[in-house]
Amino acid sequence: METRELLKKLIIEDKLSKAVLSNRRTRDDSLASKVIVSPVTIKDRIMYQFESHIDNKALHENLEKEEALDRLLELIQNDFRQAVMKTSIGEYQILTSKKGKQKIIGNMDNISKVVSSHNRKKQYVISEGEPVDFLIHLGVMDGKGKVFKQKYNKFRQINKFLELVDASMEPLMGQDEIRIIDFGCGKSYLTFALHHYLVKIKNKKVKITGLDLKQDVIDLCNRTTEELNYEGLQFICGDIKDHSSGEDIDMVVTLHACDTATDVALEKAVRWGAKVILSVPCCQHELYDKIKNNNLSAMLKHGIIRERLSSLVTDSIRGSVLEILGYQVQLLEFIDMEHTPKNIMIRAIKKHPIFREEKVKEYRELKETWGLEDIFIENAMKDLLEIK
Repeated sequence: METRELLKKLIIEDKLSKAVLSNRRTRDDSLASKVIVSPVTIKDRIMYQFESHIDNKALHENLEKEEALDRLLELIQNDFRQAVMKTSIGEYQILTSKKGKQKIIGNMDNISKVVSSHNRKKQYVISEGEPVDFLIHLGVMDGKGKVFKQKYNKFRQINKFLELVDASMEPLMGQDEIRIIDFGCGKSYLTFALHHYLVKIKNKKVKITGLDLKQDVIDLCNRTTEELNYEGLQFICGDIKDHSSGEDIDMVVTLHACDTATDVALEKAVRWGAKVILSVPCCQHELYDKIKNNNLSAMLKHGIIRERLSSLVTDSIRGSVLEILGYQVQLLEFIDMEHTPKNIMIRAIKKHPIFREEKVKEYRELKETWGLEDIFIENAMKDLLEIK
């Protein structure tokens, strides 16, 4: 397979998640030493962002798919000896020799299975055109499986969530029953989607509990559960901090818990022995007045910059704490169900024994960089972390 054909399948068909081009063919310091290419969503269109690293600076440019294809091919053919392509169907390397000859390394069988039509419909976990009971009941599609135009973003976002779930389920698929708690479930589109995915697609027995502070919302969700005859799904009115499961929990989902409520949910998940945690934090205020760095005072003096930095530092702290406690952590982009701004999802999968000394060092350095003390999540799990 030629390089262009591979890139065309990866870019046009939305398979590329990240490309890193390195080992420049010339030593011209005025040119990029490395280029990172990633998909971005702009006004509901998928484009590709080219991040060019030149003299310790990063320059960004967003291109449409066809332009991105041509630019990426040009960079690989003319400028860089190595391109590493991380995709949804595997990892590929493109190596270019001094004479310009290219070699592709990776499982080409996966590529051959990809449908090559430019105009094909995106393959979702829940397919378009197939009636799904909870989506019909909640007004997302009609009885024939046609998604209502005004609900298509919601349909797409539900599928995005299920894609993330699907990529996280390996530690749980050998179990007879999967126990899940969804904190702050709200109207529970995603909770119902999770039940549908596990029970009707994966044929698993589940015990899912949705928790929210609003009684009217909980009543509505329980009525929907009864009308759909969804077994193993219940909704309870209550606060995260007061909830007790009485048993180990396999997965904890917490979307848009405000400020330190996210930290409470993460603490609960760890103490319950959750193997999978999916958390999208909201309104991270705790560190706003705490972060300080003399080298960045010119940035921190601006309220909006301080707010964004404090949110990023907060999520980095949370990820670092979970890594200390044996989780493999990724911070991913997730789309909000109601307002569609981009948010960070913390995806944590239990992979290692509790307490990893090498991660403690990283955590201490992170705290020192931002001048932090008295952090909520550290205090909540001090007996587990043993950090002095």
